[in-house]
Amino acid sequence: MTHPDPSPPSSRLVMVFGTGSIPEGLLVKGLLESEGIPVQMKGEAEGPYRMGPVSLWVPEAFEIQARMILEEVSSPSVEAADDSVETADD
Repeated sequence: MTHPDPSPPSSRLVMVFGTGSIPEGLLVKGLLESEGIPVQMKGEAEGPYRMGPVSLWVPEAFEIQARMILEEVSSPSVEAADDSVETADD
């Protein structure tokens, strides 16, 4: 007799971001959480000297949304749009 998987498929976590910088990881985590995406940060060392690579994990159901947000933020077109806004105000 086989037993059904106790965890629903939507509770599976997927990694959407990795970095060697804890401050960068915290910034990206805050960005995703501000968009309503639950995020788990793994790999962060505890203590007064926090260091080490970190990875951000989201529920599988939020993977596409998280990747789209990260892609939008890192795209050069966002930077170009910001530059044009600044020059328009001058």
